[in-house]
Amino acid sequence: MEGSSSLAHGVGIEKEEGDNHKEMIENPSGDDNSLRRWKEKLLGSLESDLSSQMEPEVKFHSIGIISNDFGEINTSLPVDENKRNNFLFTLKEGSHYRLKLTFSVLHNIVSGLIYSNTVWKTGIKVDSSKGMLGTFAPNREPYVHTLEEETTPSGVLARGSYSAKLKFEDDDGRVHMELKYSFEIKKRS
Repeated sequence: MEGSSSLAHGVGIEKEEGDNHKEMIENPSGDDNSLRRWKEKLLGSLESDLSSQMEPEVKFHSIGIISNDFGEINTSLPVDENKRNNFLFTLKEGSHYRLKLTFSVLHNIVSGLIYSNTVWKTGIKVDSSKGMLGTFAPNREPYVHTLEEETTPSGVLARGSYSAKLKFEDDDGRVHMELKYSFEIKKRS
């Protein structure tokens, strides 16, 4: 076979470049019960709602931060231009927190959605994290996904303002969102 190919999420189906996940699921090669169960789990009752559009679209509705220090703060996306230069949130040093995302998937299945979050302080990269969110089918209700817990650094040098970039990309290399934001770490009182 010509072109690049990859395995479609461990189900043993060769995926040619340009193939759409809906076609792969609807027209599998062979009689594979595990593929049928995967299809039912992903699509459920929405199978008829799948659009003929080839490209999936991930629409992010909000980003939130959850911390024992203050509960939960949510910010609608896209971030208002007036808030872009302000801090999205402020944390105390040594705080445990989690980011919470609310998003919808439209048109087609998005496969292998990953995030990367890179943080800088005074122009120097101080942290970078990556993780897998998963594979998502179009759904009438938005998905809510909470990332793993992280802890802010402590000490005099850790306090201050930070800039960060959060990026979401699927396994086909499509970038669904890039969010540049700022936050602050203050002294624990």
